[in-house]
Amino acid sequence: SGEHGLDSNGVYSGTSELQLERMNVYFNEASGNKYVPRAVLVDLEPGTMDAVRAGPFGQLFRPDNFVFGQSGA
Repeated sequence: SGEHGLDSNGVYSGTSELQLERMNVYFNEASGNKYVPRAVLVDLEPGTMDAVRAGPFGQLFRPDNFVFGQSGA
């Protein structure tokens, strides 16, 4: 994410000390100097979660942090 200075693999590539100083507010540091979003994604339809996973930063999210219901009426 350009806002936080991360590339699509979760590696910090920014140049701002302020970005790096506040990184742990939004991300957990994993092995290999990679950052994982501190987020739980919740929706009633799995299609929304599929769209997030298919996006450019979708692989950064931990799979067990996706919570969704079953679609249908």
